Amino acid sequence: MHERVNRTERQFKSLPANQQSLLPQYLPHLDKIRKYVCKNGPFHTPDINSEDYPASTFDMDKLKSTLKQFVRDWSEEGKPERESCYQPIIRIFSKVNILVHGAGLGRLAWEIWSLFMLFSSNFVLNRCSEINSCKRSADQIRPIYFPDVDPHSLPPGSNFSMTAGDFQEIYSECSEYMDCIATCFFIDTAHNVIDYIDTIWKILKPGGIWINVGPLLYHFENLGNELSIELSYEDIRTVILKYGFHIEVEEESVLSTYTVNELSMMKYYYECVLFVVRKTRIELFRIV
Repeated sequence: MHERVNRTERQFKSLPANQQSLLPQYLPHLDKIRKYVCKNGPFHTPDINSEDYPASTFDMDKLKSTLKQFVRDWSEEGKPERESCYQPIIRIFSKVNILVHGAGLGRLAWEIWSLFMLFSSNFVLNRCSEINSCKRSADQIRPIYFPDVDPHSLPPGSNFSMTAGDFQEIYSECSEYMDCIATCFFIDTAHNVIDYIDTIWKILKPGGIWINVGPLLYHFENLGNELSIELSYEDIRTVILKYGFHIEVEEESVLSTYTVNELSMMKYYYECVLFVVRKTRIELFRIV
């Protein structure tokens, strides 16, 4: 991030002096950005020698994505996004065993177990984001604090756990294990979404339900060396029915954002699919 700020400074200083004089506050503003980059350092600096393992562009993109995920899942600023895509899931389920695939930083899983949404705050704290599309310079350096709730506030003896890894591998030996599975912005992360459906069918108990919210922005699309089976929702729906799932709830235009900057002049909105399907006791189809 320091290099990015330095590059911006060099480019600004390359402008004619008369143009630079029009924005006397610009260089002091870059100094403020440097200060906040340093202030964030203890949070995201790993315990390795950065000279031996310099961060790549990919690493920095992942870092920015992770910081945005903290805002989405664990801050007051992320509350509107959580309400748009987590609340439909929370409203549907009852007291059952639930497996949340693709839980990101764990907020949805925590929300489901704790059974309540966020309490209102007296003020809204904003987050650092891209330097593009800002209405005000101050928007680039506004702070964000997380978590906005105590993740340890679950009742004593709560049966809550989180497992990291590829769920197809982790749960490959589990059969008819879960009463409910919730997926949020997840099924399009598959190389082959049919594999996901197959695993979910296997894990669910007979009569169990699968709740899904999300778009179909396939993560491996246009990556030449990666398998990517990019099915339409119509095709996915067909596969789900052929497995023997019964559709109980279906909405095709659930509007949601994803790690959006609420103060930005540019926002992306997803028209997500929400469905609730129940596993019947008779399997109609299965990949061998």
